[in-house]
Amino acid sequence: MTTAISVDQLRVRRGKNEVLHGLSLDIEPGGLVGLLGPSGSGKTTLMRAIVGVQVIAAGTVTVLGQPAGSRPLRDRVGYVTQAASVYDDLTVRQNLHYFRAVLGAPKSDVDRVIEQTGLAASANALVGSLSGGQRGRASLAAALLGKPQLLVLDEPTVGLDPVLRVELWTLFRSLAATGVTLVVSSHVMDEATRCDRLLLLRDGSLIADTTPEELLRSTGTTDPETAFLTLIQRSEVA
Repeated sequence: MTTAISVDQLRVRRGKNEVLHGLSLDIEPGGLVGLLGPSGSGKTTLMRAIVGVQVIAAGTVTVLGQPAGSRPLRDRVGYVTQAASVYDDLTVRQNLHYFRAVLGAPKSDVDRVIEQTGLAASANALVGSLSGGQRGRASLAAALLGKPQLLVLDEPTVGLDPVLRVELWTLFRSLAATGVTLVVSSHVMDEATRCDRLLLLRDGSLIADTTPEELLRSTGTTDPETAFLTLIQRSEVA
């Protein structure tokens, strides 16, 4: 398979407003792709289109050789939304056993993903009693059940302290090393340096498809935030 994700002339409308403007891109299998941009840039809309839950106005999205959202992708794509996608009235472990059964994943997966996401101390706590960061990690644990070939993670580090953020990015890197494709959105520009490839969105358009090193070199800057602001200024002039 030459591409994990292929987006061709994607247009999404919300009411009378167009949110994505004919977006096209290909993402190769494996690697860690950062989807960056300010709030309202279209990151979440693009991710929803990739997992097949977004109504689109035009264009196509193909994932792992299948139309986005099609049944064969059910156990091949993991998706973590900004809002926790686990049940508040169940414990972390109960949630994971439920989702494991839905996916048909082995029972041993529950302990594996609890360990991977650092939830051992909270495994038997009700999700509703957890902090926002812990609930987000519980959602991530559910997405890791089975053997997903693609993980789509919408701002997974929001609400986490710096130590936990580093731990999660280390996990993302280890998953990418096994051949899993990860698309991780963030509005925190310093997380750009942790990615292999960067897709920078603004106002529903792709203004850069680059690497962390090339981003800094091409803008003559020393940090991702300044580099992104420079790209915004250039796009406004163009």
